[in-house]
Order: sequence, then structure tokens, then C-alpha cells
Amino acid sequence: MTTTLTTAPLAPLLDRLFLQAAAVTSPALASISREERERLMHSKTEYLDLYSRMKDLWLPVSRETGVLLYQLARSTNARNIIEFGTSFGLSTLYMAAALRDNGGGRLIGSEFEPSKIAKAREHLAEGGVSDLVEIREGDALKTLASGLPESIDLLLLDGAKALYPDVLALVESLLRPGALIVADNADHSPEYLARVRAVDSGYLSVPFAADVELSMRLG
Repeated sequence: MTTTLTTAPLAPLLDRLFLQAAAVTSPALASISREERERLMHSKTEYLDLYSRMKDLWLPVSRETGVLLYQLARSTNARNIIEFGTSFGLSTLYMAAALRDNGGGRLIGSEFEPSKIAKAREHLAEGGVSDLVEIREGDALKTLASGLPESIDLLLLDGAKALYPDVLALVESLLRPGALIVADNADHSPEYLARVRAVDSGYLSVPFAADVELSMRLG
């Protein structure tokens, strides 16, 4: 059985994009000390500075996480997906492929870097899934504050790590019982992990692989 994910045009596109992503370096990022990078990453006021300096970096999910996203969206028959941190759109391609194979749906992404949005839209068009995706430009705390579906099936957190708890709070009331949240590099957001792992949090949450936290919204 063929799928959108494993056939052209999407499969060869993903192969090419991962190769491109691996080849890109950032002199601007290299000039920042490890300590300063960690400080900026955990700041809720200066994260835009860090991510502006990393605008040339792809910062994609791993191939394994991409496949996981596809599997989760397919197995839950997801129709409405929210993505915080679209970047160049690799994770978006995986989830949009699942929507296509589910028979349709809507993915709303948020990205503040205009150059990344332009490239992501090119990739989505080349992959044949652009009709399923809306990318909102700007700060996610504003772009995801309204105009969302009444019921969300899947949430991907892959933007500024310090904002994971805030983005979750924005969309929490719209997460249907059984909705899944995938937080990439969640170890960089201890506040978020404490939130979803708490006994009375309303979530069932486990670390998945080395850098992903997988949570389910309880009814």
C-alpha cells in the first residue's frame, strides 16, 4: 500500500531537504558562547534575538520524529493540527502527508521568520500538500491566540523552548480528549515538563526517544 509520505513527490523531496539541512552552518550562531546560547534559549523575553541569529539554520525534527508525527496523525485520524515553529517546513510535510492520507484536514503553523516561511511554502507546494496548510507569520503567542479550530487533534511544539508552556496554555481548551502533544527537545523546557508530567495535570506524558516528550490530553 502506497502513502503520500513514501511516494513522489514527497519522499524524494524529504530526502533532498534533509541533505540540505545537514549541510547548513551558521557563523552567527557559532559566535555565541554555549552559556549565552543556553541563557537566550531559556529566556521568555530574548528568544527572538537567538532565533533571528539562527534564521539560516533549518532546525528540523529528526527523520524518526517526522515518521512518528505521521504515524500519530494517521492512527488518530487527525483532521486539525497545530504546529508551533514551522521553520523550513520539514515537520509540516510529514503531518500534511498524514492529513492527505486521512482524507483531508487543516494544519495551522506559526513562524516568525519571513524568509523561512517563504521557503516552507515552496516546499509544501513542491510536495503537493500546500492546500492543507496555513502558516501564520509572527509571534505564536499572537498568531495562535485566535482563529483556531474548535477541536485540535495534534499539537507539535518545536519553536522557542521557553514558550512551550505558554503555547500549550493558548490552545489547551481546544485539545480534544485523546489529543496528542509532541514536544521536540522538551528537555530544554523544564517548566513545560513539570506541567505535563504533574499527577493532576490533565495529561498522560512520557519521554519518547532521546529528545521528544509525548503527551495525551485526558478527557
